[in-house]
Amino acid sequence: MANQAEQSEKWIERFTDLQRIKDAKNRDYEIEYQLSIAKAQLEALGIPTENLIHKEPRD
Repeated sequence: MANQAEQSEKWIERFTDLQRIKDAKNRDYEIEYQLSIAKAQLEALGIPTENLIHKEPRD
């Protein structure tokens, strides 16, 4: 389990990432960029990302 300093760092990163998306001129690009970084980090840790992809159900 992560210690408090590691948890704090992770949440600061997440907050910063969300601010970048909120303030981006091209939000779609920024979202795709953030997703690519997160995917690379997860895969570097050996965590497969295929089952984490959220797809909205179609009507």
